Amino acid sequence: MTDQIAPDGTVVIIGSGVAAATAAESLRKEGFGGRVMMISNDAEYPYRRPQLSKELLQGTIAFERSRLRPPDFWEEQNVEIVRGATVTDIDTAERVVLLENGEQQRYDALLIATGGRPRAVPGFAPEEQSNVHYLRSVADVEPLRKAIEEPGALLIIGAGLIGCEVAATARGLGSEVILLEAGDRPLGRVLPEPVAEIYSKMHRDNGVDLWTNVELDQLDVRPDGVTAISPRGQVWSGSSALISVGMAPNTDLADRAGISIDTSGRGGIIVDKYCRTSDPHVYAAGDVAIFPNLLLGGVQRVEHWNNAQEQGAHAARAILGMPTPFADVPWCWTKQYGKNLQIAGWPSPDDELIVHGSLEDLDFTVLCLRNERLIGVISMGRPKEFRSARALINDAPYIRRKVLEEGIPTTAPLAIPDLSSASART
Repeated sequence: MTDQIAPDGTVVIIGSGVAAATAAESLRKEGFGGRVMMISNDAEYPYRRPQLSKELLQGTIAFERSRLRPPDFWEEQNVEIVRGATVTDIDTAERVVLLENGEQQRYDALLIATGGRPRAVPGFAPEEQSNVHYLRSVADVEPLRKAIEEPGALLIIGAGLIGCEVAATARGLGSEVILLEAGDRPLGRVLPEPVAEIYSKMHRDNGVDLWTNVELDQLDVRPDGVTAISPRGQVWSGSSALISVGMAPNTDLADRAGISIDTSGRGGIIVDKYCRTSDPHVYAAGDVAIFPNLLLGGVQRVEHWNNAQEQGAHAARAILGMPTPFADVPWCWTKQYGKNLQIAGWPSPDDELIVHGSLEDLDFTVLCLRNERLIGVISMGRPKEFRSARALINDAPYIRRKVLEEGIPTTAPLAIPDLSSASART
């Protein structure tokens, strides 16, 4: 256990996403009176990134409404935000961060909340092409919207959450959309097959030219368009393209500083259940952190807004010497074509499913069971059931299947029997 930071100490936070912003705000809420500084390469004050692919890209809200807090809030809280600045190195021995402009900032505790960067299509350098887009920051929104408004199709490579949300937004703006997915269905990495198929139908019914099981051999980019080519000679062309094939955690700073990172393929800065890294004065939170799964065992890295928000608060408490184990059930949402889907836990394609409501009518809650344990919930149009089921994942995961088939208990989780003993699972 590390010592509590001195009341007049300095906390430096690298990043300005929701994990970083929540940590800064939590430090003040918990009474910390020392110096709090956020350093970010983003030119803007902290904002809601989930709105990038939806409301901001649609143009239905002004950017000011997407800010987490008004700029004056941070000044009132005495939180310094250094915007448009890049941290190039961390000197853990001297407890100093070094900036690209040559400046240095000493810290007593450091939180790395650097998030991630979009993955590229292998063998392709997107930064050299003006008509190939990514969507990671608000600076990406306007160029992508202009591309959507231009004549010709938007070619989207990757049908995960970002790809599908942008496809829905682009169709709403009147653009032709071609959506290519390497798997056999959209959202296949986060949804079981019956629910994922809803999105196959939803996108096709709304005019998206959806292709699955696509393997790309070449991406040909010219000033007048982008062409994707498969090894079998299939060709898809658009006036511009969005690459949405996943995210890679920004671990370079930690790696150069000698802080332990995951090398198993999942990536991320390794932290314990209190968000502490291998260095006693350095913490990590949000998309960049890989941390223990206290409910299922093993480790996990979660790329959800709500996870980053909660983890930022936990990191702040740990910095102040008040650590609490991070054991939240992850959850997220996606809104496409006016329909909001909520997902909690760890659903997978192989789970056993209990369906309440109707998938066809887009009014349902799906419970996901694995080895007789409630492992996930997916819901559309039933927010109360979603909240109840998410609580069960944490508090009563071995509740009997018969009970779940009859309905989703809405009583307080502590009143639901936890049938987790070996004899009770038979």
